[in-house]
Amino acid sequence: MSDSENKEQLSFEDDKGASRSAWIAAALVVAIVGWMGSGYILPSGDEDAGQAEAAPAKPVAVAVEKSTPQQVTISFQAEGQAQPDRDTSIRAEASGDVVDVLVMEGEEVEGGAVIARLSATGAQADLARAREEFARADREFKNATELLNRGVATADRVSQARATLAAAEASVTAAQEAIEALVITAPFTGRVEELSLDAGEFIQAGAEVGRIVDNRPLTVALQVPQQALGQIKSGQTATVNFITGEEREGTVSFVSTAANAETRTFLTKITVPNEDGAIPAGISAEIRIPTGSTSAHFVQPSTISLSPEGRLGVKTVDENDMVVFTPIRIVRAEIDGLYVSGLSDAVRIITVGQGFVNEGEEVAPSLRTKADDGEENSTPQDGQPALPIPDSDAASDEGQRE
Repeated sequence: MSDSENKEQLSFEDDKGASRSAWIAAALVVAIVGWMGSGYILPSGDEDAGQAEAAPAKPVAVAVEKSTPQQVTISFQAEGQAQPDRDTSIRAEASGDVVDVLVMEGEEVEGGAVIARLSATGAQADLARAREEFARADREFKNATELLNRGVATADRVSQARATLAAAEASVTAAQEAIEALVITAPFTGRVEELSLDAGEFIQAGAEVGRIVDNRPLTVALQVPQQALGQIKSGQTATVNFITGEEREGTVSFVSTAANAETRTFLTKITVPNEDGAIPAGISAEIRIPTGSTSAHFVQPSTISLSPEGRLGVKTVDENDMVVFTPIRIVRAEIDGLYVSGLSDAVRIITVGQGFVNEGEEVAPSLRTKADDGEENSTPQDGQPALPIPDSDAASDEGQRE
C-alpha cells in the first residue's frame, strides 16, 4: 500500500468549555454597554441633581471681633544720635616743658581746674625784665613832667616819655599773661576724654593736648523731613529711647529753617537732662514727638488686606452679615498691633477667614472675644467647624514622602 493510502483522516470535535467562555464574555459586554447607557435611558438622578442645584450654598464661617474707636496720640517718630552739650579740644597756649600733670583721662573736672603746668623759668625772667623797664620808664616820665612844669623841658619830651611808659606797661602785662598761659586749665566742667601729656615733654603753643566733653545735658540731633516740618515746634515735649534701654523726656530746643541741600531734611535738636551722666554721648536713639490726637481702632496686622485696586483696608461684617471692605489709614504702629482710622464707630472686624471671602458675600460670623485669643480652635455659630489650621509636622512629612 502506498503511503497515501495508509494515512488516516483526522477529525476535530468542538470543546464545550470553549463555547461557554465565549457566551460569558458576550454577556459581560452586553451588561457593560447597558450600564453605560442607563444614564440616558433611565434618568433617575435628574430630580436629585436638580434639587442639589436649587439648594443654596451655606455662608462661609468667619470669626469676628467687635471694635470701638479710642483716642490715640499721633506722634512723629525718627532716629537720632545723642551728642554732648559741649565738646572741645584742650590746647596749650604757650610753649614749654611739662612739669606737672594733675588729672588723668576719664576724670570729671570743674571749669577752670588745673590740668597741667609748664615750666615758668623763662617767663618769670621776662616778667622781671619787663617790670624793670616799666620802673625806668615811669621815672623818665615823672622827670620829664617836672622839668616841663619848671619850663626847662618841652612838651615833645613829655609825650615821648609817656609813650615809653605805655610800652613798658604793655610788656609787663604780656609777661604776666605768658606766665598764666603756662597753666593748662579746663575750659568748662566736664569729663576729660583724652589727655596726651607727660611730665618732661616739650609742647608747642597751640598744640592739642586733650579733649573735654560735657554731656550734662545731652543734645539729641535728628533730621526732620520737609513733609513733617510743620508739626515740629520749639518747646514741644519729646520721648527719647536710647539704644542702651534708657528712656528720658526731653524738649525740642532747635529747629533749623534751612534744609540740607542733599537730603532736603531739617536739623532738629532735643535737649535731654542727664545730670547723673549715665547716658553716654554718641549713641543712637529713637525719638517720639507727640503732634496731636485722633480717633482710631486697634487692629491686628493679620486682619489688614488689600483691595483689587491695591488699597489697604479691613473686612468687616455689617448688620446683615454681609462682608464690607473699608479703606484705612495707619495712624500709629505698636509692637502688638496697629491703630488705624477710617472705620465707623462700632464695627465687627473679621479676624479669621478674611482671606476666603470677598466684599458683598454673606458670611456666618462667630463672635470672638479677647479671652478666646488663646484658643487655637474655635467653633463658629450654626455648628460649623472652625477654619482648619495646617499641621506643619504633617505637611513636612508629606513633602518628604513626595
